[in-house]
Amino acid sequence: MPKSAAGDPVPGRGARTLAQVYRHFGEVDAADAPPLYARVALAISESGEALRAIETAPARKRQPTVILAALHDLALAGRAPDLAAAYAAADGDAAARAAIDTLLEMTDSVVAIAARRRIRANETGHCAVLYPAIAEAARRVGAKTVGLIDVGCSAGLNLNVDRVGITYGNGQSLGDSSSPVQLSCSIVGDRPVPTRAMPEVVARVGVDLDPVDVTDPDEARWLRACVWPDQPERAAKLDAELALAATAPPLLLTGDAVDVLPDAFAQVPADALPVVTTTWALSRFSLESRLRFLHRLDEAASGRPVAWVSAEGVGVAPAIPTFGDRRASGHSIIGLAVFEQSALRAEALGRCWSQGRLLSWPADS
Repeated sequence: MPKSAAGDPVPGRGARTLAQVYRHFGEVDAADAPPLYARVALAISESGEALRAIETAPARKRQPTVILAALHDLALAGRAPDLAAAYAAADGDAAARAAIDTLLEMTDSVVAIAARRRIRANETGHCAVLYPAIAEAARRVGAKTVGLIDVGCSAGLNLNVDRVGITYGNGQSLGDSSSPVQLSCSIVGDRPVPTRAMPEVVARVGVDLDPVDVTDPDEARWLRACVWPDQPERAAKLDAELALAATAPPLLLTGDAVDVLPDAFAQVPADALPVVTTTWALSRFSLESRLRFLHRLDEAASGRPVAWVSAEGVGVAPAIPTFGDRRASGHSIIGLAVFEQSALRAEALGRCWSQGRLLSWPADS
């Protein structure tokens, strides 16, 4: 079995060595992105010393995205000034040299960051999908106020769905046009998105196994570190999102969603509609846990209506129809389930692609 210059094949990657993993990342995974990380990854793949440094990290923390984010975190913290300067100049050769030097000189720091962190994908682009679906849920129940509960919330940025501005490709708009966070979403097909306004949000609760506190500078910096350094527009958007979230931080509950949901529902005023949202979160649950999640929503609806808005892969969200689409179709289903008086009404509202950047809304509403 082939080995890297620094050791055994990477767990979960078959016979691919660490060098091959980094080369594949540089040549394939990062091929369509700006070239900085591709150059760094390829340089690491060719450096036995760098690979041996990476192999001191736990086996599941050696992947390029994690190690490169750990290096970026050190640069953002001012602890790797040469790497920070190379990133700022978008100089691939200088960045490759500085990344390897940082790996060799600060191995323990890189490994420590990688070991305790996980890659975060914080996209309020999900709001373009969530906003019309939450408004539709409130309309069906006749709710004047809603309490949002985001499962798998990470930093809870999607809990600001009513505080961002959203412009759709057909010229429609939703949300706050004066917000510092403005999002865009392309429309697939000729059906418009419902443009009714979302009711007042009276509670914002995030549930996650490891939620991110946006008011903690170290946590916020890690979110920035997960954005590739040659993506300044994305970084600026994230900065605006973090600043907006920090003005009204959500309540964050730590733990398994099935266990924590009762506490989350208790935070929503009795006269408000609890709306649970999941965006590409349930695929991390076992089938048994997904069914328990559904049961927990049904339990919460014993005294008042409860809504669940989902954007999940085809067939991932239990009880949500799929338009007859096949699994692994390359898109996701926008679902709405309303639990009320021991009855469940569930339907598919639309389809979306690219984590909510493209949207089709065929449902009548």
